[in-house]
Amino acid sequence: MSEVEGLYRVQKSDIPKAGIVLADAFQHDPIWTKLFKDEATIDQKGTWFESPIRYCFKYGEVYATSPHLEGIAAWVPGDLAEMTIWRLVRSGAIISGMKAMRVSNELARKQRQIFEPLEAVRKAIMKGRTYIYLVIVGVASEFQGQGFGSKLLRTLIEESERAELPIYLETETERNVCMYERLGFKLVDQISLPIIDVPLWEMMREPSS
Repeated sequence: MSEVEGLYRVQKSDIPKAGIVLADAFQHDPIWTKLFKDEATIDQKGTWFESPIRYCFKYGEVYATSPHLEGIAAWVPGDLAEMTIWRLVRSGAIISGMKAMRVSNELARKQRQIFEPLEAVRKAIMKGRTYIYLVIVGVASEFQGQGFGSKLLRTLIEESERAELPIYLETETERNVCMYERLGFKLVDQISLPIIDVPLWEMMREPSS
């Protein structure tokens, strides 16, 4: 995808701060609340969120609402959605993961087990299709409710319409399901994540053309 008008392209030097922004944005998220519990500070959690950012920085796109990084969105082409070991190494995402594992090896193991089913479900639903995979989107807690998240999503939707490609994502809360439905996404599946027994909704938005 070309430069996205109206958003700030995140630079490599921004990645550590972007990780902290997302850690803050997801501090009350049902998955991350159960996963982290009291094991890490916001700065330590930020190292976990650096991994998807670095991955998308290498293989896709990472944008913010402005250079102040109030909100972050990161996505990749569907054929690069699978975070293989080789891709994690090439992107530097595995380095962030290794730093994060110093917080807790048990936490790293649990994370792998929890998120493994997502890959199989996504592959089955999107088999043979070209699409955009929205890996993560979040807004810092102090800026939530001010339209930053909508700005990120609506701009991505405009890009997907121009490219005539569907967008695929996962979300962890019913409130977000309703928000995405208002933006034209449809629910395609719902699963329960192992170990933490938290529901997760799979959603897709087809281009209108």
